[in-house]
Amino acid sequence: MRRLFIADLHLHPARPEHSRALIDFCEQRITHADHLYILGDLFEAWIGDDVGLITYADVIACFKQLTQSGTQIFFMVGNRDFLIGQAFYQATGIQPLPDPSLVRIDNQDVLLMHGDTLCTDDLDYQAFRTLTRNPRWQEEFLTMTPAQRMQRAAEYRQQSQSMTAMKTDDIMDVNTQTVLQVMQSHQVKLLIHGHTHRPQVHRLNPGERIVLGDWGGHFDYLNWPENEAWHLIREPI
Repeated sequence: MRRLFIADLHLHPARPEHSRALIDFCEQRITHADHLYILGDLFEAWIGDDVGLITYADVIACFKQLTQSGTQIFFMVGNRDFLIGQAFYQATGIQPLPDPSLVRIDNQDVLLMHGDTLCTDDLDYQAFRTLTRNPRWQEEFLTMTPAQRMQRAAEYRQQSQSMTAMKTDDIMDVNTQTVLQVMQSHQVKLLIHGHTHRPQVHRLNPGERIVLGDWGGHFDYLNWPENEAWHLIREPI
């Protein structure tokens, strides 16, 4: 059994080539015996299952075909698609994955996260995350009309871009001490996450932190065959 890890695709109707790249990836690189882990921000924005399942119907159909063939797909929400709900999982056959999650690979525990909770120096973002993960906030947001939700999401995105422009790169990256504390609390020596769009393997004492890349003009994924070494792979879209 092989495991594949991806994150931060940020699919958007204005970038159909990214959706096509994902579909090609699923059709050409994944078999029924594989496990696919999606560690958040699959979509640029998800304002509710009622809208998203229509907007991304081709991607939904691809996932459904893949899971029906026997492939197991696990999805962890990110900071862009945390409003994905039960209808998405029913339509695709994908299994929800809590953040964080422990998986057992080749006789070792591996910690999986989206990565945003590791960016503890970004206090503004952490406050916004706390607000938007509140069930009452989500319920009120989802009662709005699709047009109202689209407008609100656009406003949030504009505010985020304005605030990001004023922050240093260090603030928006993970806090090393937080990483070490999280890994120690879960008693792991390997952490895999996305979110920061800074693909790299960080050597820690002890252990390693693998950061998955985003999908821009290329697509990044981690390929981990059973009982073999893992590899970070980048290919053009």
